[in-house]
Amino acid sequence: MPGKAKIKPATDGLFLAYQERWIKDNSRFKIYEKSRQVGISWASAFWAVRHTSKQRCAHDCWVSSRDENQAQLFLIDCANFANILQIVADDLGEQVVRGSGKEHTSRVLHLANGRKIHSMSSNPDAQAGKKGPRILDEFALNPQNERLYAISRPGITWGGGVSLVSTHRGTQNLFNKFIQEAKHGGNPKRVSLHTTKLSDALEEGFLWRLQQLKRSQGIEDETLEMDEQEYFDNEKASAPTPEVFLEEYQCEPSDDATAFISHDLFDGCLEPHGTKWEKPPDAKKRYFIGWDLARRGHLSVIVLLEEDGSILRTRRLIEMKDIPFVKQEEMLRELMTSFRIHRACIDSSGIGFQLAENSILRYGTRVEAVQFTLRSKEEIAFDLYRKMEDRALRIPPDPKNIIRSDFRLIRREVTGANNVRFIAGLEGDSHADRFWAFALACHAAKTPGIGHAWVAPRGGEREIHAL
Repeated sequence: MPGKAKIKPATDGLFLAYQERWIKDNSRFKIYEKSRQVGISWASAFWAVRHTSKQRCAHDCWVSSRDENQAQLFLIDCANFANILQIVADDLGEQVVRGSGKEHTSRVLHLANGRKIHSMSSNPDAQAGKKGPRILDEFALNPQNERLYAISRPGITWGGGVSLVSTHRGTQNLFNKFIQEAKHGGNPKRVSLHTTKLSDALEEGFLWRLQQLKRSQGIEDETLEMDEQEYFDNEKASAPTPEVFLEEYQCEPSDDATAFISHDLFDGCLEPHGTKWEKPPDAKKRYFIGWDLARRGHLSVIVLLEEDGSILRTRRLIEMKDIPFVKQEEMLRELMTSFRIHRACIDSSGIGFQLAENSILRYGTRVEAVQFTLRSKEEIAFDLYRKMEDRALRIPPDPKNIIRSDFRLIRREVTGANNVRFIAGLEGDSHADRFWAFALACHAAKTPGIGHAWVAPRGGEREIHAL
């Protein structure tokens, strides 16, 4: 039984029309700005197999993926397409390839004609010295995208081309620069530009194909009962902010020029996907707390950072909404007694004054009540900025971009009186609450403690530690 999609694909083939256009394009330099999850990486894998398996193919194909997991998934797609095309292919597993005198992990597919498809992580140095076509997947998300392109581009001198495939990640990167040149700057690099927004994909039969696939695999979910407009509205509503939806699904990059925290700055501090970041207390480590407090409406957020040499690593990110203060105080008490808290900075603005005062009475000068003013906000925000600039902060994996969206809500303005003012937008439950909790925690780490004793629980005993 088909789903509720109204628009059928133009053909019954394996690929939708926009995927076919990409596969058939053999331009020397081509770029795909795309929505998430519309099958472009999948189509790129088919192109790689079809091109590299030709009897007279001169060079191997080199693919840069976002991370090791994506590199493996790309090669699995290649192996599946090789079977569909009845090309003998052996998955050789992980091998070591050399670039710039260093070793980098690669997964390799060996085709019958002797050529290989190498699927690697995104380290630019792995591309050095390789001849042949390049597919640079999720290019804009690579924090070293300029270096990646600079090292990859000379490799096509003796044949092949470069394909950049990506969703957008702000405006201040090479991916967006190439696209703007192609659209509005006379296209000096002769880019063959492809664009598929979610709305474009839906108009070419994406939802019909998606619902068919889910039915065939026995997957039952609410999207089977949606038509194209309902699906589009659902994806938009599910995004953490309108900005994120426009950037990741509608190919409209967010404006880094007005954001206090750029995408690149955030990416430089983000833990890799799958990182186990919540860890038990370590009696030898110092910890810091930042708490942006709220009672109703907005989120009340506590961030716990662990000092690991020169790095501050997130060990807890606690979000509370419409929770009574007595319950919130219990959460703080658990952290203060379980971890070796060197200093805690609590937002004491407005309704937070009483709770911050109670915490000072209970825990002494380990707690600082921070009243948000123009001056204090500037100081605290730049404490966080400097930690991020130095890559001295680690933020938990953020697959849904919820933390990123909070950080991106902050805008820095200079008033007519030459005062700096930080303005936070409002999205859902958050008024950049996660940003301010991280900023307060970094401020706590900057401020020296006063040397109180800390009582660490250990079974039925207690250990005394000097702070």
